[in-house]
Parts: sequence; structure tokens; C-alpha cells
Amino acid sequence: MRGTLFIVAAPSGAGKSSIVNACLARDPNIALSISFTSRAPRPGERHAQHYHFVGADEFQRMIDAGDFFEWANVHGDLKGTARQSVEPQLAAGRDVLLEIDWQGAQQVRSKVPDAVGIFILPPSREALEERMRKRGQDSEDVIARRLAAAREEMSHFGEFDYVIVNEVFDTAVDEMCAIFTASRLRRNQQIQRHHEMIQQLLK
Repeated sequence: MRGTLFIVAAPSGAGKSSIVNACLARDPNIALSISFTSRAPRPGERHAQHYHFVGADEFQRMIDAGDFFEWANVHGDLKGTARQSVEPQLAAGRDVLLEIDWQGAQQVRSKVPDAVGIFILPPSREALEERMRKRGQDSEDVIARRLAAAREEMSHFGEFDYVIVNEVFDTAVDEMCAIFTASRLRRNQQIQRHHEMIQQLLK
């Protein structure tokens, strides 16, 4: 049985990574795909844990070689998902989660139409700015650029199957885990998972 591909996107500062990490700690049946990026690590980030950090030249080489499942230019940084991070795991029946932006999500949906899309919104623009500043990792110029880009990013929420408003963190985590559970209970997944049992019941 093929695994389910989950796509999670959000504007910078909406709490996407924190929610995803909390859900992954609860649900061992989902593998997080670690993206590649051309930007330098932020304080506290580790190679192959938060991202695969590669230079712009290496990233371009991977693009030219067709190594990416999806890639996009995000705030001037190249980000992408390697094919080997996704396709073998789905084929083996493992669910895979992609933390990507809306541009990458569009590419993924064109290749995997039954992927489940989840978009995370902040409760307000003020909350978004406050969360960006709390991280203490970005300059004022970077924060201003990210805030300007947030409106464009959030305008794409309608392209996703589910929308979570991250007002109360624990509630947002519960909601995302509920989406994972509900997706596994879809009819086609259950038919594949319990084929023999269903055949016996219908005899």
C-alpha cells in the first residue's frame, strides 16, 4: 500500500515547524522530508536535521541533474525536496510530510494529485510580526521583507485541503494530528489496508 504525502505550508513565523515537530513526536508513522537550502544555517540549526545546507552552485547542479521532487526560490534562497527523500518512502507504504512553501506545493500537487495539503495561518498580522521578532534570528530588513511577503503567501491558503489557525499551540497540534488520522481513514486507504477483511465481510 502506497503511503500518503502531506504538504504543510505557512508564512514565515506562523509556527509551522513547531507544530510539525510536535505532531511528528506523537505520530511515528510519518517521516519528515528534510529539505535542501542554499542559505546559511541560522543559530541553532544543524545540517541534515533542520535542512541539508548546500551552496548555490551545488543546488543549481542538483536542479540541472533533475534531483529535485520540487524546488523554489523563497525570499532569495533556493529550497527544494530531493526525490530520494520522498518517492522510495511512499512506495514502501510510509507517510511522508513536506514542510514547503506554496510554490513547491503547486509543483507537488501536479505530480501527486492526491497529496493532502495543510496551510497554517496566524491569528493576526500582529501575532505574526511578534513571533518573527521573538525568534531573534533575523535582522530588521529580513523581518520587513518576510512581513511584506506574508500577505502574498497567505493568499494561497485556498489551494490547500485544510486550514489551521495557530492561535493556541496545543489546539493547532491536535488539529494537525486529527488530519493525519482522518486521511488514513479515507475509503481508498482503508480498502487497500483491509482488502482481505472486507472481502470476507462481504461474502
